[in-house]
Amino acid sequence: MEAILVINAGSSSLKFQLFGIDTGKLDRQIKGQIDGVGSQPRLKATGRKGEILHDRKYSGQEMPDLQAAIVELTRYLRSLPDIELRAIGHRVVHGGPLLSKPVLVDRGVLERLSTFRELAPLHQPHNLAPIRMLLDRTETLPQVACFDTAFHRGRPPQTDCYALPYHFYQQGVKRYGFHGLSYEYIADRLRTDFPDLANGRVIVAHLGSGASMCAIRDGQSIESTMGFTALDGLPMGTRPGQLDAGVVLYLIKELGMSPDEVSDLLYRKSGLKGISGISNDMRDLLESGEPRAGLAIDHFVHRCALHAGMLIAALGGLDGFVFTAGIGENSAEIRRRIFARLEWMGARLDHGANESAQCLISASDSEVAIHIIPTDEELMIARHTLQLMDEIGGVARHVATQ
Repeated sequence: MEAILVINAGSSSLKFQLFGIDTGKLDRQIKGQIDGVGSQPRLKATGRKGEILHDRKYSGQEMPDLQAAIVELTRYLRSLPDIELRAIGHRVVHGGPLLSKPVLVDRGVLERLSTFRELAPLHQPHNLAPIRMLLDRTETLPQVACFDTAFHRGRPPQTDCYALPYHFYQQGVKRYGFHGLSYEYIADRLRTDFPDLANGRVIVAHLGSGASMCAIRDGQSIESTMGFTALDGLPMGTRPGQLDAGVVLYLIKELGMSPDEVSDLLYRKSGLKGISGISNDMRDLLESGEPRAGLAIDHFVHRCALHAGMLIAALGGLDGFVFTAGIGENSAEIRRRIFARLEWMGARLDHGANESAQCLISASDSEVAIHIIPTDEELMIARHTLQLMDEIGGVARHVATQ
């Protein structure tokens, strides 16, 4: 079976999916993850119907880092019978100012992407690690980078520029937006399942450990809450979201913090975790009775409602709202609290549908259609990878079992 492998690498986890392509269409065969890398590693893979295909735990010494996880994933894939990999698709968070669509990765492209490490330090180094390792092992297996920034490209300068001297914009200091693979998938789902809404004015709320919102009109990104880096916009698990730049100056000049200390504070110690002092996981906060946990939740909901208002202004009104990602898909309480703040615009939840997480959760008299649509970034990566390989002829093949 010819197949495309999709890899989404993080700091301590490695998500992967395998898609068969013998029919010319994508057929998801395996979905898996290696998590707990360096502490309590575990490789688990499930099949097409959710059946467990592989489930193994390791010691931290057996799998101390991401490189070891990639080696183990390679070993597992080679154990599968009759699998011929055509290409590997990777999620890469930041494509920078020049890369605006999926690209076949060579060493030159890899080094260019490495220059954006500081713009996405939680993601970019880990996204690139498996690409570099696999390039070192074999350059005959095509690897395709798919960017979270790509969906937002093409917006007008007044949307993406900062009020800085113009030469900074020309040098690439601009608002890029992120979570683009997720937004692209939702936009495609709307075209397929809700075509009338797809042509309208929609806000998609990608609410998870990383969180953002995007205003979409006619399937295109009009505005988003994230900017130059993935720090901006909504508060997140460990990131603060929108922040007065003067705070950073104060931390450095008055409190004597180094740039590295400030970076660590903003990327790893702020957000829900920073406010609550308990956890970066919304589920933990909702179960806690601690006042600071409540404050973190209230702040998150408040900022979501405020940013929704901004995006409504960018769209000139609102026809639909879509919740997606971990919190968006799974927390009825957060969905309820956000829309309690948006009733002024005629948007009303069907509370029963919300509690049971149905696809349509708006009330019959709501002026805005409210949906829950699970995202599928890996499917988007697979689609882009297959399309690019078809465009270049797909001449490079690699037998995974060799």
